[in-house]
Order: sequence, then C-alpha cells, then structure tokens
Amino acid sequence: MASPPIPRWLLATALTAAGAAHAHVTTFVIESRTPLAAVGNGPAYELLRGRFGGAVDPDDPRNAVITDLALAPRNDAGRVEYEATFAIARPVSPQDASGVLLYEVPNRGGGEARANAAGHIQVVSGWQGDVQPAPGRQTIVVPVARRRDGGPVTGPALVRFVDMPAGAGTLPLVAGLGGQNRRPPPVSLSTAHARLTWQARDAGRTVAVPATDWAFADCGSRPFPGTPDPARICLRGGFDPARAYTLVYEAKDPLVLGLGFAATRDLNAFLRYATADDAKAANPLAGLVRATVAAGTSQSGNFLRSFIHLGFNADEQGRIVFDGVNPNIAGRHVPLNVRFGVPGGASDPYDVGSEGPLWWGSYDDQVRGRGKGSLLARCQASGTCPKIVETFGSAEFWGLRMSPNLVGTGADTDIALPANVRRYYFPSVTHGGSGTGGFPTAPERSWPGQRACAMQNNPNPSDDTLRALREALVRWVVTGTEPPASRYPTLAGGDLVAPTTQAMHWPAIPGAPVPDGKLNAFVDYDFGGTFRYGDVSGITAQPPAVRRVMPSLVPRVNPDGNETAGVPSVQLQVPLGTYTGWNEYTSGYDRGRGCGFAGGYIPFARTRAERIAGNDPRPSLEERYGTHEGFVARVKQAVAAQRAAGFLLDADAARLIGQAEASAVLKDDGKGRSPAH
Repeated sequence: MASPPIPRWLLATALTAAGAAHAHVTTFVIESRTPLAAVGNGPAYELLRGRFGGAVDPDDPRNAVITDLALAPRNDAGRVEYEATFAIARPVSPQDASGVLLYEVPNRGGGEARANAAGHIQVVSGWQGDVQPAPGRQTIVVPVARRRDGGPVTGPALVRFVDMPAGAGTLPLVAGLGGQNRRPPPVSLSTAHARLTWQARDAGRTVAVPATDWAFADCGSRPFPGTPDPARICLRGGFDPARAYTLVYEAKDPLVLGLGFAATRDLNAFLRYATADDAKAANPLAGLVRATVAAGTSQSGNFLRSFIHLGFNADEQGRIVFDGVNPNIAGRHVPLNVRFGVPGGASDPYDVGSEGPLWWGSYDDQVRGRGKGSLLARCQASGTCPKIVETFGSAEFWGLRMSPNLVGTGADTDIALPANVRRYYFPSVTHGGSGTGGFPTAPERSWPGQRACAMQNNPNPSDDTLRALREALVRWVVTGTEPPASRYPTLAGGDLVAPTTQAMHWPAIPGAPVPDGKLNAFVDYDFGGTFRYGDVSGITAQPPAVRRVMPSLVPRVNPDGNETAGVPSVQLQVPLGTYTGWNEYTSGYDRGRGCGFAGGYIPFARTRAERIAGNDPRPSLEERYGTHEGFVARVKQAVAAQRAAGFLLDADAARLIGQAEASAVLKDDGKGRSPAH
C-alpha cells in the first residue's frame, strides 16, 4: 500500500534559523530560468541554472582534512576559492513547495534537476574537479596546489592500460571508468623519471619496458619516438592487447579535488540556511527548505559515504547539512581526497577506495591493524548524523567488494547497524538493476561501450523498490515514520558463503558459466606512510604493494541459481530465468574473469520436454506457471505482497501488472509455442 502524502503543514513553517551567515558561498549567480512542465497532477516548475563561488577557511578544523588545502593559493582574506555549476528545479509558486530539498549527487558530471509531483525542490551541482566542462554537465573549478616558493607540487601517478586496439602505437594518459579523465602532466618528458611495465595474462611476473623503447609522445603521424606529448605515451612496435601495461611517473600540479566535498556542503547549507550571498544576491530557496535529503548512485553513492565519513555533513557553523541520505549501489569511498587521485575509478587494480572504514556500525579492523572505526564517527561526535537508507544489489558483491561492509575484513562477523541506518539488498540484479523493467522475453541491450559478456544482460530491475524506499526515507526525515525493517544477507541467517560453485550450491546449467573466479578480489594495498588510511586521503606511493587478498563472501542461491536474501523484485519472485550479479568476459585481457559490473541472465526452458532435452535442472515456465494466465496471477500475488510490505508504490504496482498481462510469457504465437525468450 502506498504511503499517504507528506502533510504540507509539517513543512511550510518559515525558517527560524535562516540568516545571512553561511558556510561559505560568496557568490550565487542565476544565469537562466526555464519553465518545466508539471509531473502528473504536481505543480508547475522552473529550472534555475547558474554558478556559485565559495571561499574555504583552510585553518578551520572542519576543512583541515582536505588533502593539499594548505598548499592551495589563498585570496586576500586567506581563503581558498572554488567555483561550481548548479541546477535547481523548484515550484513556480512558493505555496506549492513541499519544504523538502532533494540533492542528487551527479555521477561524473552527469545529472539534472527535474520537476517533482510532490513539490520537492531538486538540486544538482558540480563536485568532481577533473571533469571537463560540456553542455549539461555539472563541474567545479578547483585550484592547483603549489609549493610555498611557487614551485610545482610533485608526486607519483599511475595509469593502467588494458584491452587497447590491436596495433595501437599511442595511448592517452587517461583513467577512470571509460577513461574519461586525463591524468596530470609529467614533471619531465624524459622516461628516466618514469617506469613502464607489462604483465601477460595469468602470469605472475612483471616485465619492465626499456626506457629507450617508449616515450611521452604521439606516434600517430610520426614513427617512434614520435612527436613529444605530455598527454600520451608511444611504444616502439606497438602495444600488445594480450598484455596489461602499468605506467608510474612523476607528476606535477595536483588539483585540490577534496574541495568538491566542501562545495557540496557549502551549497546545500547556503540553500537551507542563508538569505543571500556576500554580494546580497538572494538565495532563491530562502524560507522554503525545512528538510534536506541527498541521494547518490554508484560513484555518487561512494561520494556520500565519504562525505559523511570525513565530517562534511556539518557546515562551518556546525549545522547539519543533510537530514537523510541514500547511498545507492555504493560499496566503497570515492578517491576524491587523494593527491593525483582518480575519483572516476571503479575498483580496478591499484584503485584507492576500500582502505578506510567501510561499515556504518563500529568494527575493529584487526586484520589490517587499523583498530575500531565507523563511517559515522565524525558525525556522531558533532551530532550531525543523517538518517541513512543504504541500497545495493548483487553486482556490488561481485564487482565492487561489498563483503567487508557487512562482515568486516575477517568475513566472520555480522556488523550491527546503528539505529539511524536501514539497509536493503536487491538480490540477483546487475549494477543498478535493469533499466528496461517489465517482463522481457528478448535479451537486454548492452550498455554503451560494454565489452562482450558470456551471458545475456540481466533484465531484473531494482528501480521499483528504490523508488518506494526513497519515498520512505523522505517520510522518515519529515514525519519520523520509520521505514520497513532492514532486509539484507547475513552470516547469522546463513545467507553469505564463499564465491564458489560448491559453496553457493550453484546449479549445473548446461553451457552456462560458473561463478568460480568471477569475484573482484578485495585487496589490502600498501600505499605508503604518507597515505591516511582511515580517511582514504593524502598522498599515495605508486604502485602500491599488495599486502594480502582479503576474504570475501557472496549471497547463496536457490536451485534456480537465484539469490534468496533481501528484497526481491516482483520479477525475481516470479522469475523467467536465472538472474546473476556476475558475468564473464569472452575476450580481451580479462577473458574468463568477471565481466565488470554486468550481471547475467539464463532463461528457463518453456516446456518440460525442452528442459529435459537440454538437461536443464531448473523447472520450465510451463511447470512453474502452467499458462500465461497462471503467470499473470502469480505476478498479481507478488505485487500485492510487495505493496503491503512497503516496497512498491501504487503507480508501479499497476504498471507491473499491466506489463505482465501484455508480456509474451507463455503466450501462443500461432504455432503452438510462445515467442523466443
């Protein structure tokens, strides 16, 4: 059953704490106003776009955690400045505003503020300083750290190259998911200040490339050694796609990327508490915000985890910034507060992100010798902890090293959740769940740029459940109504096991991959003595040494190969096949290993005869549901149960039933069988 709407009288009282003091947005400029159409029966909206500038006090203890802030240039007042973009979607009429500000953390600059049927104000802004400006992209300009004598700040940087095109002679110095961010320039173009090595697939030894056989250069138009270029490297004879190459070089001019945390804090504190900026430009939301909720997905969810952990949920006046937070499909820290960090990284080898506390409750990290810690330690000390709804799925166990978040670095104890945290697990989904939804009988489309995986893409969604839980988070913040009890896999429940066929009881499905060897290992790296492990901040030694590979667990499965713990979608409760959070690369350097964050799908046979002919141990669709009408009846039962438990909104419930009725599942195509699935 859907929750009743949030009463506006709870939100409409004018702010009593609002004032001119704020932390510390100095300029707030609206550059455009665009009408937005109403959503459903909701109010009319307008979209405000613009820029805001901030000035951070480097001597304030709340800012001292920012790496290289002390080396950033200061203005005449001794502050460090930044400038970022924003977009705000607000109701045209203040009377239509609910009083709730929803802040959506952009992912790699992508994000938009939209109209909302409930009258909530939606905000996005730039925070990632290495994202290049582009139309519609949220960005931030942060300073370059310099030595006190004006000289460049230098240090080691790392770039890894895999799966390059055959015959490639030149590769760009880029990193992060999709290689979208350029790495810092080298101190010198001399290869004497750098080291290029390679490893063959499944080979333990590392081979150094002679300094005379590669160059910081572009060999696209001139043969080796090519045209000198600090943004590329060229290899004599070209790169071998069967190898992985690692470049470590002395870099210069690090961006003070950690200011992205301060900018997010300052903007939301300004919108919530201030009336105007330093130049008396009005805050367009003054008096309209009574509660603030932040959400972030994947990289953006990691950002929120680090934001809270590093104490940024308290502004420079000590006031709470976000009342509620939803980190979605996020299992680690964003490596934003690291010199020459790669905030767009994605748990690849040598990536920073899993070194500090990964758990909301208190846990003694004895395995790594880091003592007791919690993501909430700083906000507990300042009294600024938000209510937290954490959501994630199967791919986060397999691709993003989620296991220690639940059972610690020893993988031997359930870490209890604090009272202000709820956790919900989406079983048997790919990273972010399927974007298609419904009950498709055709293979899912691949993600743009996705390499080939052995199994079809997983069509099991999580968005329906996520929408219900985000609404529950808003109600929890505004009215105090608690969400449903947490539901996730635990050791106590027998839900977590080793990532092997035997331990998981993975079914023997003919021709299908097996889970063995598909887990992205949780590695304990040694980043050196200038790295602050507890804060996932500071300066890293490169390449890091491997101390140990940590134990990790994954959810067990039923005889169909589907996971059993957590909040299953309606589609998983009435399955059309086996849905996994892992898959297998079919080509490239990582062939046979886990296929990134992509899940897989293995359809059931339609009839018992087809199942027996294929030696498939899983019951067929006809054995499960009988007819199309039987399938629809099961969907209706699952929808009713999901609504009653608070995990499905009314509109999504009606849509799912309509999609089941319109689906091709067990419908006759005129030839005595259903269409292929």
